[in-house]
Amino acid sequence: MIDCSTLVAGRPFLIAGPCVLESLDMAMTVAVELQAIARDLNLPLIFKSSYDKANRTAGASFRGPGLDMGLDWLAQIKSRTGLPVITDIHEPRQASLVAEVADVLQIPAFLCRQTDLLLAAARTERIVNIKKGQFMAPWDMQGPVEKIRSEGFERIWLTERGSMFGYNNLVVDFRSLVIMKQFGCPVIFDATHSVQLPGGQGTSSGGQREFVPPLARAAVACGCQGLFMEIHPDPDKALCDGPNSWPLAKARTLLSELAAIWSIPNEC
Repeated sequence: MIDCSTLVAGRPFLIAGPCVLESLDMAMTVAVELQAIARDLNLPLIFKSSYDKANRTAGASFRGPGLDMGLDWLAQIKSRTGLPVITDIHEPRQASLVAEVADVLQIPAFLCRQTDLLLAAARTERIVNIKKGQFMAPWDMQGPVEKIRSEGFERIWLTERGSMFGYNNLVVDFRSLVIMKQFGCPVIFDATHSVQLPGGQGTSSGGQREFVPPLARAAVACGCQGLFMEIHPDPDKALCDGPNSWPLAKARTLLSELAAIWSIPNEC
Protein backbone atom coordinates (compact mmCIF):
# COMPACT_ATOMS: atom_id res chain seq x y z
CA MET A 1 0.00 0.00 0.00
CA ILE A 2 1.07 3.58 -0.66
CA ASP A 3 1.36 5.83 2.40
CA CYS A 4 -0.88 8.69 1.30
CA SER A 5 -0.49 10.47 4.63
CA THR A 6 3.22 10.91 3.92
CA LEU A 7 2.58 11.64 0.25
CA VAL A 8 0.31 14.62 0.94
CA ALA A 9 1.70 15.75 4.32
CA GLY A 10 1.48 19.54 4.37
CA ARG A 11 1.17 19.71 0.57
CA PRO A 12 -1.67 20.54 -1.80
CA PHE A 13 -2.89 17.42 -3.57
CA LEU A 14 -5.32 16.25 -6.20
CA ILE A 15 -7.92 13.48 -6.25
CA ALA A 16 -9.06 13.01 -9.84
CA GLY A 17 -10.42 10.55 -12.36
CA PRO A 18 -13.67 9.55 -14.08
CA CYS A 19 -16.84 9.33 -12.02
CA VAL A 20 -17.32 5.64 -12.70
CA LEU A 21 -15.23 2.89 -14.25
CA GLU A 22 -16.71 2.66 -17.75
CA SER A 23 -13.86 0.59 -19.21
CA LEU A 24 -10.32 -0.29 -18.18
CA ASP A 25 -8.84 1.39 -21.25
CA MET A 26 -10.62 4.69 -20.65
CA ALA A 27 -9.73 4.77 -16.97
CA MET A 28 -6.10 3.92 -17.71
CA THR A 29 -5.91 6.69 -20.32
CA VAL A 30 -7.19 9.24 -17.82
CA ALA A 31 -4.85 8.00 -15.08
CA VAL A 32 -1.75 8.16 -17.27
CA GLU A 33 -2.54 11.65 -18.58
CA LEU A 34 -3.37 13.02 -15.13
CA GLN A 35 -0.21 11.48 -13.75
CA ALA A 36 1.86 13.40 -16.33
CA ILE A 37 0.09 16.67 -15.53
CA ALA A 38 0.41 16.21 -11.77
CA ARG A 39 4.10 15.33 -12.08
CA ASP A 40 4.78 18.50 -14.08
CA LEU A 41 2.92 20.61 -11.50
CA ASN A 42 4.47 18.82 -8.51
CA LEU A 43 1.03 17.89 -7.19
CA PRO A 44 0.57 14.51 -5.49
CA LEU A 45 -2.21 12.67 -7.31
CA ILE A 46 -4.63 10.04 -6.05
CA PHE A 47 -6.61 8.35 -8.82
CA LYS A 48 -10.34 8.09 -8.18
CA SER A 49 -13.14 6.16 -9.79
CA SER A 50 -16.12 4.11 -8.61
CA TYR A 51 -16.83 0.43 -9.24
CA ASP A 52 -20.49 1.00 -8.33
CA LYS A 53 -22.57 4.17 -8.21
CA ALA A 54 -25.21 2.96 -5.79
CA ASN A 55 -27.20 6.20 -5.52
CA ARG A 56 -28.07 6.99 -9.14
CA THR A 57 -31.24 9.01 -9.76
CA ALA A 58 -32.92 6.21 -11.71
CA GLY A 59 -32.70 2.46 -11.21
CA ALA A 60 -31.87 1.89 -14.88
CA SER A 61 -28.84 4.21 -14.85
CA PHE A 62 -25.36 2.79 -15.44
CA ARG A 63 -23.71 1.90 -12.13
CA GLY A 64 -20.33 0.49 -13.10
CA PRO A 65 -18.64 -2.91 -13.49
CA GLY A 66 -19.32 -4.04 -9.93
CA LEU A 67 -17.08 -4.82 -6.99
CA ASP A 68 -14.95 -7.69 -8.31
CA MET A 69 -14.22 -6.38 -11.79
CA GLY A 70 -13.93 -2.80 -10.55
CA LEU A 71 -11.32 -3.69 -7.95
CA ASP A 72 -9.42 -5.68 -10.57
CA TRP A 73 -9.33 -2.66 -12.87
CA LEU A 74 -8.24 -0.34 -10.06
CA ALA A 75 -5.48 -2.80 -9.13
CA GLN A 76 -4.26 -2.82 -12.75
CA ILE A 77 -4.24 0.98 -12.89
CA LYS A 78 -2.36 1.13 -9.61
CA SER A 79 0.18 -1.46 -10.78
CA ARG A 80 0.88 0.23 -14.11
CA THR A 81 1.04 3.83 -12.90
CA GLY A 82 2.19 3.48 -9.29
CA LEU A 83 -0.57 5.88 -8.30
CA PRO A 84 -2.52 5.44 -5.06
CA VAL A 85 -6.24 4.93 -5.58
CA ILE A 86 -9.42 5.95 -3.79
CA THR A 87 -12.91 4.53 -4.24
CA ASP A 88 -16.26 4.49 -2.46
CA ILE A 89 -17.72 1.92 -0.15
CA HIS A 90 -21.45 1.65 0.49
CA GLU A 91 -21.80 -1.23 2.94
CA PRO A 92 -19.69 -2.26 5.95
CA ARG A 93 -18.90 -5.65 4.37
CA GLN A 94 -17.19 -3.91 1.44
CA ALA A 95 -14.60 -2.14 3.60
CA SER A 96 -12.11 -4.96 4.09
CA LEU A 97 -12.40 -6.13 0.47
CA VAL A 98 -11.85 -2.66 -0.99
CA ALA A 99 -8.98 -2.00 1.44
CA GLU A 100 -7.01 -4.80 -0.24
CA VAL A 101 -6.64 -2.49 -3.28
CA ALA A 102 -7.55 1.07 -2.30
CA ASP A 103 -5.19 3.30 -0.34
CA VAL A 104 -8.05 5.58 0.71
CA LEU A 105 -11.66 4.56 1.38
CA GLN A 106 -14.32 7.12 0.58
CA ILE A 107 -17.62 7.49 2.40
CA PRO A 108 -20.28 8.87 0.02
CA ALA A 109 -21.98 12.08 1.10
CA PHE A 110 -25.40 10.47 1.52
CA LEU A 111 -23.84 7.88 3.88
CA CYS A 112 -21.64 10.15 5.99
CA ARG A 113 -23.66 9.48 9.17
CA GLN A 114 -23.82 5.68 8.77
CA THR A 115 -22.06 4.60 11.95
CA ASP A 116 -21.38 0.98 11.01
CA LEU A 117 -19.94 2.03 7.65
CA LEU A 118 -17.63 4.60 9.25
CA LEU A 119 -16.39 2.14 11.88
CA ALA A 120 -15.80 -0.59 9.31
CA ALA A 121 -13.73 1.83 7.22
CA ALA A 122 -11.68 2.90 10.24
CA ARG A 123 -10.91 -0.71 11.15
CA THR A 124 -9.17 -1.26 7.81
CA GLU A 125 -6.56 1.34 8.87
CA ARG A 126 -6.78 2.96 5.44
CA ILE A 127 -7.26 6.73 5.26
CA VAL A 128 -10.99 7.50 5.33
CA ASN A 129 -12.27 10.39 3.21
CA ILE A 130 -15.72 11.44 4.41
CA LYS A 131 -17.75 13.51 1.99
CA LYS A 132 -19.88 16.08 3.80
CA GLY A 133 -23.53 15.26 3.34
CA GLN A 134 -25.49 17.67 1.18
CA PHE A 135 -27.86 17.90 4.15
CA MET A 136 -25.16 18.59 6.78
CA ALA A 137 -23.91 21.86 8.24
CA PRO A 138 -20.10 21.92 8.32
CA TRP A 139 -19.96 21.89 12.13
CA ASP A 140 -22.11 18.74 12.15
CA MET A 141 -19.28 16.84 10.46
CA GLN A 142 -17.60 16.62 13.84
CA GLY A 143 -19.99 13.74 14.57
CA PRO A 144 -18.67 11.45 11.80
CA VAL A 145 -15.10 12.45 12.69
CA GLU A 146 -15.60 11.50 16.33
CA LYS A 147 -17.19 8.18 15.38
CA ILE A 148 -14.01 7.21 13.54
CA ARG A 149 -11.78 8.57 16.30
CA SER A 150 -13.65 6.33 18.75
CA GLU A 151 -11.78 3.46 17.06
CA GLY A 152 -8.46 5.14 17.93
CA PHE A 153 -8.03 6.15 14.29
CA GLU A 154 -6.95 9.63 13.19
CA ARG A 155 -6.28 9.45 9.44
CA ILE A 156 -9.42 11.24 8.33
CA TRP A 157 -10.05 13.58 5.41
CA LEU A 158 -13.18 15.71 4.92
CA THR A 159 -14.57 16.76 1.56
CA GLU A 160 -16.95 19.65 0.90
CA ARG A 161 -19.33 19.08 -2.03
CA GLY A 162 -22.04 21.70 -1.61
CA SER A 163 -25.33 21.86 0.28
CA MET A 164 -28.73 20.94 -1.10
CA PHE A 165 -31.81 23.04 -0.50
CA GLY A 166 -34.03 21.06 -2.85
CA TYR A 167 -35.17 22.14 -6.29
CA ASN A 168 -32.28 20.35 -8.05
CA ASN A 169 -29.52 22.69 -6.92
CA LEU A 170 -26.47 22.84 -4.68
CA VAL A 171 -24.89 25.87 -3.02
CA VAL A 172 -21.31 26.09 -1.74
CA ASP A 173 -20.62 27.95 1.48
CA PHE A 174 -16.86 28.46 1.47
CA ARG A 175 -16.91 29.11 5.22
CA SER A 176 -17.29 25.34 5.58
CA LEU A 177 -13.68 24.80 4.44
CA VAL A 178 -12.43 26.93 7.31
CA ILE A 179 -14.88 25.46 9.82
CA MET A 180 -14.01 21.84 9.03
CA LYS A 181 -10.27 22.53 9.25
CA GLN A 182 -10.86 23.16 12.95
CA PHE A 183 -11.43 19.41 13.41
CA GLY A 184 -7.75 18.80 12.63
CA CYS A 185 -8.36 16.98 9.34
CA PRO A 186 -7.17 17.83 5.82
CA VAL A 187 -10.07 19.48 3.98
CA ILE A 188 -10.75 18.80 0.31
CA PHE A 189 -13.04 20.63 -2.10
CA ASP A 190 -15.05 18.64 -4.63
CA ALA A 191 -15.09 21.07 -7.53
CA THR A 192 -17.21 18.95 -9.85
CA HIS A 193 -19.96 17.52 -7.64
CA SER A 194 -20.44 21.04 -6.27
CA VAL A 195 -21.78 22.15 -9.68
CA GLN A 196 -24.11 19.16 -9.99
CA LEU A 197 -27.85 19.72 -10.41
CA PRO A 198 -29.18 16.63 -8.57
CA GLY A 199 -32.00 15.04 -10.54
CA GLY A 200 -31.95 18.11 -12.77
CA GLN A 201 -32.62 16.12 -15.95
CA GLY A 202 -35.54 14.14 -14.56
CA THR A 203 -34.08 10.64 -14.66
CA SER A 204 -30.48 11.81 -14.19
CA SER A 205 -28.53 14.66 -12.67
CA GLY A 206 -27.52 17.72 -14.62
CA GLY A 207 -24.64 20.06 -13.99
CA GLN A 208 -23.09 23.45 -14.71
CA ARG A 209 -19.56 22.58 -15.79
CA GLU A 210 -18.73 26.20 -16.56
CA PHE A 211 -18.65 26.96 -12.83
CA VAL A 212 -15.98 24.38 -11.99
CA PRO A 213 -13.03 26.79 -12.53
CA PRO A 214 -14.34 29.73 -10.42
CA LEU A 215 -15.40 27.48 -7.55
CA ALA A 216 -12.10 25.60 -7.63
CA ARG A 217 -10.13 28.86 -7.61
CA ALA A 218 -12.18 30.15 -4.67
CA ALA A 219 -11.67 26.94 -2.68
CA VAL A 220 -7.91 26.91 -3.21
CA ALA A 221 -7.74 30.59 -2.24
CA CYS A 222 -9.73 29.75 0.92
CA GLY A 223 -7.07 27.28 1.95
CA CYS A 224 -8.36 23.79 1.10
CA GLN A 225 -5.49 21.30 1.08
CA GLY A 226 -6.91 19.00 -1.57
CA LEU A 227 -9.02 19.25 -4.68
CA PHE A 228 -11.39 16.53 -5.93
CA MET A 229 -12.35 16.50 -9.62
CA GLU A 230 -14.19 14.13 -11.88
CA ILE A 231 -12.36 14.21 -15.21
CA HIS A 232 -13.46 12.45 -18.40
CA PRO A 233 -12.12 12.36 -21.99
CA ASP A 234 -15.57 13.22 -23.38
CA PRO A 235 -17.93 14.41 -20.61
CA ASP A 236 -20.90 14.77 -22.94
CA LYS A 237 -20.75 11.02 -23.55
CA ALA A 238 -19.92 10.01 -19.97
CA LEU A 239 -22.14 7.29 -18.50
CA CYS A 240 -22.35 9.07 -15.13
CA ASP A 241 -22.04 12.71 -14.02
CA GLY A 242 -21.08 13.95 -17.47
CA PRO A 243 -22.66 17.42 -17.12
CA ASN A 244 -20.50 18.23 -14.09
CA SER A 245 -17.30 16.42 -15.18
CA TRP A 246 -14.29 18.40 -16.42
CA PRO A 247 -12.80 17.56 -19.86
CA LEU A 248 -9.44 15.80 -19.79
CA ALA A 249 -8.20 18.05 -22.61
CA LYS A 250 -8.69 21.12 -20.38
CA ALA A 251 -7.29 19.62 -17.18
CA ARG A 252 -3.72 20.87 -17.57
CA THR A 253 -4.75 24.50 -18.06
CA LEU A 254 -7.08 24.57 -15.06
CA LEU A 255 -4.74 22.65 -12.76
CA SER A 256 -1.87 24.95 -13.69
CA GLU A 257 -3.96 27.95 -12.60
CA LEU A 258 -4.85 26.25 -9.34
CA ALA A 259 -1.25 25.26 -8.62
CA ALA A 260 -0.28 28.92 -9.04
CA ILE A 261 -2.92 30.00 -6.50
CA TRP A 262 -1.80 27.27 -4.11
CA SER A 263 1.75 28.68 -4.28
CA ILE A 264 0.56 31.90 -2.60
CA PRO A 265 1.04 31.65 1.19
CA ASN A 266 -2.28 31.21 2.99
CA GLU A 267 -2.40 31.59 6.76
CA CYS A 268 -6.19 31.23 7.10
